[in-house]
Amino acid sequence: MDNAVYLLNVAVSLSFGVALLLAWQRDNSQAFLRMVGLAFLLHAGLPPAYAAMNAAEVWLQTVGLAALVALALMSAGLLAVGVGHLAERPFTPRQRRIGALALLAVGLVLLPVGVPLALVVPAGLNVLVGAAAAAWLWGRGGAERLAGLLLVLLALNSVQVFVFGDAVAERQSLVAALIRLCMGLTLLHAAGRRSAEASRVARERFMRLTEHSHQGVAVVRGEQLLYANPALLRIYGLNSLEDVRTRWRDATMPEAERAIGRARHRQLLSGELQRADWSGERFRFDGTPIRLRFSAWRVDWDGEAAEQVVVSDETAQHDATAAMLHQATHDELTGLPNRSALLARLRDMCAAGEGFALLLLDVDRFKLFNEAHGHSLGDEVLRALAASLAATLQGRAETMRLGEDEFALLAPAQDSEHMAHRVAQAVRELLAQPVALPGHDFFLDVSMGVALHPAHGRDPEALLRAANAAMHEAKHTPGTSLQFAEERFERGSGATLLAEQALRAGLKNEEFSLVYQPKVEVRSALRPPVLVGFEALVRWDPPSGGRISPLQFIPAAERTGMIRELGKLILDLACAQLVAWRGRFGHGVPVAVNVSPLQLLDIGFVDDVLRTLHRHGVPPGLLSLEITESVAVTHMEQARGRIAQLREHGIEVALDDFGTGFSSLNMLRSLPLRTVKIDRTLIEPLPARDATAVVKAICDLAATLELDVIAEGVETAAQSEALRAAGCHVMQGYLYARPLSPAEAGRWLDRAAPEAQVALRPIR
Repeated sequence: MDNAVYLLNVAVSLSFGVALLLAWQRDNSQAFLRMVGLAFLLHAGLPPAYAAMNAAEVWLQTVGLAALVALALMSAGLLAVGVGHLAERPFTPRQRRIGALALLAVGLVLLPVGVPLALVVPAGLNVLVGAAAAAWLWGRGGAERLAGLLLVLLALNSVQVFVFGDAVAERQSLVAALIRLCMGLTLLHAAGRRSAEASRVARERFMRLTEHSHQGVAVVRGEQLLYANPALLRIYGLNSLEDVRTRWRDATMPEAERAIGRARHRQLLSGELQRADWSGERFRFDGTPIRLRFSAWRVDWDGEAAEQVVVSDETAQHDATAAMLHQATHDELTGLPNRSALLARLRDMCAAGEGFALLLLDVDRFKLFNEAHGHSLGDEVLRALAASLAATLQGRAETMRLGEDEFALLAPAQDSEHMAHRVAQAVRELLAQPVALPGHDFFLDVSMGVALHPAHGRDPEALLRAANAAMHEAKHTPGTSLQFAEERFERGSGATLLAEQALRAGLKNEEFSLVYQPKVEVRSALRPPVLVGFEALVRWDPPSGGRISPLQFIPAAERTGMIRELGKLILDLACAQLVAWRGRFGHGVPVAVNVSPLQLLDIGFVDDVLRTLHRHGVPPGLLSLEITESVAVTHMEQARGRIAQLREHGIEVALDDFGTGFSSLNMLRSLPLRTVKIDRTLIEPLPARDATAVVKAICDLAATLELDVIAEGVETAAQSEALRAAGCHVMQGYLYARPLSPAEAGRWLDRAAPEAQVALRPIR
């Protein structure tokens, strides 16, 4: 064979084998390129093997024959697999294993049979592969169909040596080289067309996905916006990509972030950064601020590196979160920062070591204002006050609302005491003018407590405790008042809290008892007073020792609502004592029990009283209830209903503290009372002439209304004589007896005149 033809054949096979492999490496989705490329490289070994087979040495002939058979079989197998991929009918891994084993078996069989048959079989296998390729690829059209025809020609060309002998070997080799050349070009063209088609499909898929995406998608190179999907245009308020092609970042990005954005863009395009994620405020092209989140990476766009950016519009979520945060940290009525905001500011300022003044401000008697004018108008007043405080103190103090009628003023200053005085003075000047509402002008007073950082506390809790204690101390001063924190105020507040806690324990452990102050009838200075009843008075004897005065624990019980439980206990103890006296003496006198406003206004109060009487078997006539004049005036309708219910069941009600300032003829006439008790403040001046006249007027009024009269706090014989002369004959006070223990009261009861005794009978 001519050396030129030999070299041409080898060169064509090698060059196109390498070219096909390089094309596959660039687009490894086209597996047929690898298989056919490898087959071409194996074909390059056939001419040397054929030459070795015709050598003079026997061993070289054997090696050439073996190489020729192996290369031909392997080439045929690779072509078959490659054609399967080209025709999109790839062999399964199992089929490829079976084919490889079959080729190996054929090769082992062919080696011993001699040259003619050993060469005919691979040639015939190539014909089969070519025929299959032509059949599979015919329907594909274009380059694939041409490749199938070339494979058939290549297979038929390899057979002509066995038909016409060595005379045509040179021509056969030249034709094979030309066919491989054409096939290589055809396959490269097919690969290029398929890559282009795949790119087109990918581009269309990308477009379909991005065009209908709710997220914005942009492709950017430098300052140029190469592509923007409809969502991105909508986010930035654009009608089309033509509206802005260049400098879109400058138009939408805050100036402070532009340098960072350009550096990030360069890093993505250079490959220093694989992916970037960030978020921030941007602007629509009409200037509207929006909140966006970005993700970006490098892509190839039209053959050059570019940055693809995915944009998520989080404006709605950001606004909703901001609204929730504002709601959590601001008062709904006034819009001012609330207690949570105050605590956060205090934590920050304490951590920073700043000097500042904290003023707690409470509107005086605002509960009374709401009762008089209604909560709606009260809310309007608070809203107007909040606005006035914020406007007046702007630049000097932050204004916050902590609760119903409580505000906080936070004034940063190194000389915090001086600043506190300035702020307080501004508040005084503000409140010197009325709070103006449509149709109303209201004057308000406030109590202000001041705590200074760090003098009165180094943490928010300590400062709030100090300012709160000072504010409550300021309430003792009439008008708009100011009080700076002192340790004794906090101790007082702490003592109050401890007393309230101890009160709960005292009720649970039954540490309360009753003493009884006699009520006596005085008809003549010559006759001894006659016992007509007792007033039950509660006392608290804690295990730690030392009796606690009712003046201390009754207000605590009313503040905490424990007065209801305490009142039930007092009533139960009084009824139990009445039963005990019956068992000892067989008789008794009525016992009066004081009732707090909270008890009387409780809808279940009357039922509680009746159940207690039934449980002990005490007749209603032995129990009298005393209510204060203030509750009768403030809650006239409710008091009238409760008193009427009690009298229907035989329980008498007395009006205590009569004459303390709320007395009126209408009240006495309206309430179904049995008795009025003249307050001790009207008894103390007796026997002064004017005081005697007042007491006589009360007695005359009571006689007209058929009411009994009792005077309390009688301490001197002169007072007793003045009362008797004014028409009051039933008295109680230290002149006759201090409050007595149950045993001492029992001795009084044992000596009582028969006309004062009441037989104890169970309720029927």
